[in-house]
Parts: sequence; structure tokens; C-alpha cells
Amino acid sequence: MNTASMIQSLYPEDAHRVESGVQALLTKYQFKVATSQRLSQRDAIMITYGDAFVDDDGPPLDCLRRFAIAQLGDAVSAIHLLPCFPYTSDDGFSVQDYYRINPALGGWDDVQAIGESYQLMFDAVVNHISQHSQWFQSFLAGDPKYDDYFLVADPSADYSSVTRPRALPLLHPYQRGDQTVSVWTTFSQDQVDLNFHSADVFVQVLDVLLFYVSRGARYIRLDAIAFIWKQLGTSCMHLPQTHQIIQLYRHFIQQIAPHVVIITETNVPHHENVSYFGDGYNEAHLVYNFTLPPLLMHSLHKQDVTVLTQWAQSLDLPSDQVCFFNFTASHDGVGVRPLQGIVPDDDVEQLAAIAREHGGFVSMRDNGDGTQSPYEINCNYFDFATSPQQSDALRVQRFLLTQSVMLAMPGVPGIYYHSLVGSQNDRQAAIDSGINRRINRQKLNYTKLKQELAVAGSIRHSVFTRYKQMLSVRSEQPAFDPYGPAEYEQHGSVFLVKRGIGDDRVMTLHNFSDQPATVQGIDAGAVDLLTGIPVAGDSVSLQPFEFRWLK
Repeated sequence: MNTASMIQSLYPEDAHRVESGVQALLTKYQFKVATSQRLSQRDAIMITYGDAFVDDDGPPLDCLRRFAIAQLGDAVSAIHLLPCFPYTSDDGFSVQDYYRINPALGGWDDVQAIGESYQLMFDAVVNHISQHSQWFQSFLAGDPKYDDYFLVADPSADYSSVTRPRALPLLHPYQRGDQTVSVWTTFSQDQVDLNFHSADVFVQVLDVLLFYVSRGARYIRLDAIAFIWKQLGTSCMHLPQTHQIIQLYRHFIQQIAPHVVIITETNVPHHENVSYFGDGYNEAHLVYNFTLPPLLMHSLHKQDVTVLTQWAQSLDLPSDQVCFFNFTASHDGVGVRPLQGIVPDDDVEQLAAIAREHGGFVSMRDNGDGTQSPYEINCNYFDFATSPQQSDALRVQRFLLTQSVMLAMPGVPGIYYHSLVGSQNDRQAAIDSGINRRINRQKLNYTKLKQELAVAGSIRHSVFTRYKQMLSVRSEQPAFDPYGPAEYEQHGSVFLVKRGIGDDRVMTLHNFSDQPATVQGIDAGAVDLLTGIPVAGDSVSLQPFEFRWLK
């Protein structure tokens, strides 16, 4: 279906108005970039809040810039700024104004300064907006411009088929003039869903996306995008109209900024998640690899890579123009729905129990039949991977084993800032706030962090220095091309990832067991890229939880 047909299908009564609005925006934002820029093994992204690093020497965004330049250097190529706009809840994901930087963080000048050294990734939180935003307040005040910006719903209708990501009401009442109206709120009362049935909303959101491009975005993350089209009698997820809207946005952005990468964030079972690649040319450039974080934990705690290997061998992309956005930790915790159909429900419950034993929490979701099941494990990934009773050296090794797999697999790695610097649970923050996700959102005092990173042998120093080394080695090896081929093998407790072709071949070996393991059939003369030591003979012995990168 071409763009005109999609617009006609989505907005049959307003197609001409949509086309006129789009053309006006393409004229407004004339920052044409001559060519697209293919991603390479040199691309790696740090995921961070705008105020993740703070000190007394300037606004948090400037502190972030100084941390990145002084501590990270070129270990990463880009910085993903989690929502850095004025907001009212959900640590930024209830945006009040898409066009301003939260003054508590700094300003657009500070963002631009970061962009002088690193590529930028912005969040487009466009499924919903804060109830305190000017858009929603104008709607409540009866401003006709915003009449159809939001979904007024009949509270007596049947919503039983609608997928619920949280155990909260789908509709909330608001006072509009002398009327009480029920409005669609997928995530919370403060996060009011935008109505993409409206031609005006479609054009307005395109303006937001192009504005981010004008502010230097190389990557745009479409947050919670699976929910944007609502239709009673359906799950209101992954509907054909949702895919068409993403395809249209990509098409229009590519016309004037072909270098921009669209990333979809859909924390759902794997087969649903990969649908956002479209035909490999028309939808997301990158899709979050949501199955990888919980599956790595499953493999680590079971000390069994059978399921991991089978899943990896099943990965199939629709073209060589798309790849995964690989990650393990994030601001949201570890979603377990992506394990659906891959591991038994009992194994998911075991993971939840392990997370609780390691100081974490488990968030539940409604199943639609009166029961609840784990939706997300809220635990710092380092603590999820390791027990506090284990030695520091063993904890670092187990954690970095998981990171090595993530870095070795095809795709672009996204590394949460707490993973880079070896942070642990901020359990008290979650308890004090009543928000489970706060366990992994601690703000770091930069002065104190510098001191901790300098303590040789500490968890922070060990994780940070070894992580940077892996990123440095990876960036120099064409075998780690994000679009490049990969083969996966299981040798007992060892998970092998083979990358590249010809002289650029690299084999990564990961022992998921607490017992030594040996892998036969290694190429004579292979060199360990992480140590520089050649392999003696045609076999490699791995210590418990050891990993090797052989070329």
C-alpha cells in the first residue's frame, strides 16, 4: 500500500488535510541530509536520564556531557536521553511539553553541546501525554482545536479484550466544563492517550518527530507505540493502523532526513515484537530485543544455554537493512512477557523468586480473567545476575558474561548507565516512593562516582574498565557489523556466537556454568581479542562463567 492509500485508509474524510499538513511540515523542516549513514560495529548507545549524573558545577545535562567525555570517551557513539522534557509523573514518561527541555536539567543548548561529541537519541512519548499538558487542559476547557485530541469513551462498553500493561483502570473520569467525561488512559490517570483517529493528532505528532530531528536526533525511540490505535473488540495492540502510522512517519522523515533511525519499543512476546520490522524496508530500522534480557537471566540461573541457543538460531530478519537494538538493563526493569512461548510459566515464576531473593521486586499485570502474573522484574541487572553472598570477582564475572553475549550478537548495543558503572539496587528509593522501577534509577553524584571508579578492584572499577575494553575491541572488528551474519552453537554449558566471514571471523565463547568447560575445534592460531594471548592447540578451556573473544 502506498502512502496516499494508507492516508486515505486511516483518514478517509481528512486525507487531503493530512497531505496538506504533511507537506507544510516537510517545507517547514528543510534540513535535508544528502545520504543515509549505515550503522556499523562502531555504534553503541548509552541509555541515560538527563539527570543521571549530578554535581555542583552546572546543570545535570552538562554534568552528563562531562562524564561522557572524561570517563567514556569514544567507548560509545551515541547517548540516548530518556525523556528530558517537562513532566508530571513516571520519571519523565508523562510529558507536559514535547518542545521544551525540563529546566531542572538544563536547556537545548546543553543537549546541543552533548551532540557535538555524540550522536543523540530522543524519546518520542506519543502514545500519551500528561493530564497537566496544555493540550489536555485546553481539551478540558472546551477549546475546539483539541476536541478530538483525546479519546472520550463509554464506561459501560465492553473492554475485556483490551490488553492491559498495568493493573490500573483503562478509563479515568475528568471534568470537562459541566460534564464528567471518561477518557482512555492506558498507563495511568496522569498519562492520557492521544487519539490517533484524529488527522490533527497525526500531523501534530509528525511535527514533534521532525522537531526532534531538527534538534539533532540520529535515533528516535517510539515509546509504547504498539498501543496507539484503539478499536473496541480488539486487543488494541499491534493493529494494522498502528503499523501504517509508523510506516508513514518513517517515510516522511526519510524524505528530508534519511540518516535518522526509527526504533520501536514494544515490550511484548517475541513474534509480536518483530512485526515492527515490517517488510524490512518500510517500518522500524531497529526493534528492541526484549527477549534477550530475561532469556540471559534464565540461562545464567539455570546454567543451561539450550533455550538461548535454540532461540538465537530461530532469529530471522526480513532484510539486511534492519537489526535489533540489543540491551539487557533499562530504566523499566526486565520484562518477562517476551519469554511467553519460549520458556514455561514456572520458569518465569522462578526468575521472579530469584529477583526477590536478590533484593528486587516484581510488577504484576492483569490477565483479564481475574488473575495476575509477573509482567516486569524490577531489579538492577547486576544484582539480578548475582547473589550478594557471592564474591565481588564472581559477581563481576557473571554480570559481564551476560554483557558479552549482548555485545556479540548482531544488532546495535544499548547500555544502561547503571550497567556501565557497576551499580546495584537502590532498594530504598523504590520502597520510599512506592515505585518499583526506582530500584534502578538512582541519580549518581559525579564527584563521588569518579572516586569510586578509581578504586582498583572494586565492583565499579572492575565493571567499568572491562566494559569499556569490550566496547573498544568490538568497535575495531568488522565481524561485529550489526547487520552481519551470525551462527550459534551449544557446546555443553558453552554458548558460541560466530560472527563475520573470511579473515574477519570472530568466535565468542560463553561458559554459563559454575564448572570449567572445554570447547574443541578451535582454529589454530586464534588470538583472544580481550587478552591478546594466542590459543594453544585446537581447544579452549573456560573457567566458570568465563568468556573469550577469539579471532
